[in-house]
Amino acid sequence: MSNTEFCKVEREGKLTIVTMNRPEVMNSLHPPANFELAKIFDDFASDPEQWVAIITGAGDRAFSAGNDLKYQAAGNPVTIPPSGFAGLTARYDLNKPVIAAVNGLAMGGGFEIALACDIIVAAETAIFALPEPRVGLAALAGGLHRLPREIGTKRALGMILTGRRVSAAEGLTLGFVNEISKPGEAVNAAKKIAAQILECSPMSVRASKEAVYRGLMEPHLKAATENQRTYEGIRAMFTSADLIEGPMAFAQKRPPQWKGR
Repeated sequence: MSNTEFCKVEREGKLTIVTMNRPEVMNSLHPPANFELAKIFDDFASDPEQWVAIITGAGDRAFSAGNDLKYQAAGNPVTIPPSGFAGLTARYDLNKPVIAAVNGLAMGGGFEIALACDIIVAAETAIFALPEPRVGLAALAGGLHRLPREIGTKRALGMILTGRRVSAAEGLTLGFVNEISKPGEAVNAAKKIAAQILECSPMSVRASKEAVYRGLMEPHLKAATENQRTYEGIRAMFTSADLIEGPMAFAQKRPPQWKGR
């Protein structure tokens, strides 16, 4: 495990676990923490030995309360790395899967971090909200755009325009939460999902993630289906060693030994 100033990073085999470590301020993030997280996810993206990431918050009260408003109110300069809040919300080229293990409050930017992940696991005690209008702001780190795409325009506006809080159970019903865990077990539940992902070819996983997100930007299903073979991840999958290993392992009735290349 490596400790940076505002985060903890653990690596378990092919899995990277990132913990936002500012529990005294509900894991809210200020510019130094954001730039630290950006570097952490830069390293994860470029490391060929790291295939899946989990992000969570220290303690059991909060995943992240979002932007550190007290830091901002004190007159400190507010800057965001090019990859966005927590180094994730504007990181559109990351083809490796990231799981949010939401262990408590995910408010404002904290919810936007979770929405920027591919899978959300939430403890029963987790609470989600985009309360920015209540403090004269707006959820401009992707929340205003990701949430409608996840749950539909009317339901998203019902949350956004009121700033109301949503439980993990309601998040599951609305569709932005994948799975609910017992309190204190969000990371373990996320690890189980990560283990299932790691059973698959990382080349196939990356190709699939890219095709899903890019396909959603295509004008219609026909275009998405026709254009997917031009995507970088799909092309890399078809020229990878894993494309040979998968069928060979199946024929030999053994677990595949993925190379990720």
